[in-house]
Amino acid sequence: MTTLPEQTDKKLGLVIDLDTCVGCHACVISCKGWNTENYGAPLSDQDPYGANPSGTFLNRVHSYEVQPDQGTAQLIHFPKSCLHCEDAPCVTVCPTGASYKRVEDGIVLVNESDCIGCGLCAWACPYGAREMDQEEKVMKKCTLCVDRIYNENLPEIDREPVCVRTCPAGARHFGDLGDPNSAVSQLVKDRGGVDLMPEQGTKPVNKYLPPRPKDALPEIDVLAPYLDPVIGEPKGFLGWLDKALEKI
Repeated sequence: MTTLPEQTDKKLGLVIDLDTCVGCHACVISCKGWNTENYGAPLSDQDPYGANPSGTFLNRVHSYEVQPDQGTAQLIHFPKSCLHCEDAPCVTVCPTGASYKRVEDGIVLVNESDCIGCGLCAWACPYGAREMDQEEKVMKKCTLCVDRIYNENLPEIDREPVCVRTCPAGARHFGDLGDPNSAVSQLVKDRGGVDLMPEQGTKPVNKYLPPRPKDALPEIDVLAPYLDPVIGEPKGFLGWLDKALEKI
């Protein structure tokens, strides 16, 4: 089994703004495309155009209707992928050492050549962030696009996870959450970023920014159509016409 590093030089991860995410699934599609064509084994699909399609995705977006204590109900879009936990249970249960956490940046990866597809890591992950590729018979997970963020052949603007680069709403942010002065750390501090399921004790690196309170709609007077008009007596040409018609 793999042991976790006592500490990592960095804590690279994502900050996801639930107030900004519009649920367009652009991050899901771009993630599927990039990870099918590049790092590791392709993400397979089974019967994609049939009656029961299924496939392997490293990032998914769930949508929930939430009723706040005050105001109207809200539709919250909730993206979810591997959270690259500091105390990652998926790593420590792996019997072959295929799952590991990198010391240099804290990214949790799977060495697919050592993975036997036993599924123990999926059972250990409380977030359901691991998926078995039914064709390759290996476990797949978010890699934070490790093949992009260090790729010097790419323009610097593209050296970030493809989901972050693609998001049209700017709801996804990438950086070093171990650096209190980084842009992502400041964003978490300013917006009150939270862990997903902190009671699990996994210390996820990825953070979520909660939705902002929505403006309350002004109260509408149901008697408004029956109220007196603002101008009680017409003026100008309409006033002259009104008086002229009264004399007929």
